[in-house]
This record gives sequence, structure tokens and C-alpha cells, in this order.
Amino acid sequence: MKPLVERLKKEYAGEVEFRRYVDSGDPVGDQLSQQFNVQYVPTFVFVNADGSVSGEPIVGEVDEATLRQRLDALE
Repeated sequence: MKPLVERLKKEYAGEVEFRRYVDSGDPVGDQLSQQFNVQYVPTFVFVNADGSVSGEPIVGEVDEATLRQRLDALE
């Protein structure tokens, strides 16, 4: 998943902010895991500019088309 996410990160630069957190021992990651009820890795949470969550999180590996669709739907 990492190569796909890195490629999309470059493509969507300036439009979408990507953040990657590791929850194990990382205070920010631990907080986000609790906030979004993350139980499995990877979990993709899409957050609009106003801080609202866009749709349901995606848990597990996902194809590029699905990621693009969710990224394009962000407000």
C-alpha cells in the first residue's frame, strides 16, 4: 500500500494533506486510533477540510480506484 499512497500523495499535493501515523508508542497515533476507533492496519480515514469525517473508514488494503474516488469526494 505504501507505494500507492506515496504516488497519490505526490499527485494530490496542494489539494489533499496525507498523514500517516503509527499507533504503537506514538502519542499522536494512539490518540487518533482511539478517536477513530482504529483496530486494524491499514485503516484509511478521510477527513474534510472542516474536520468532519467523510464516509466510513476503509479497513485493509484497497485498490487505487477506490482511494481516488474517496480522495476526490473530499470537501
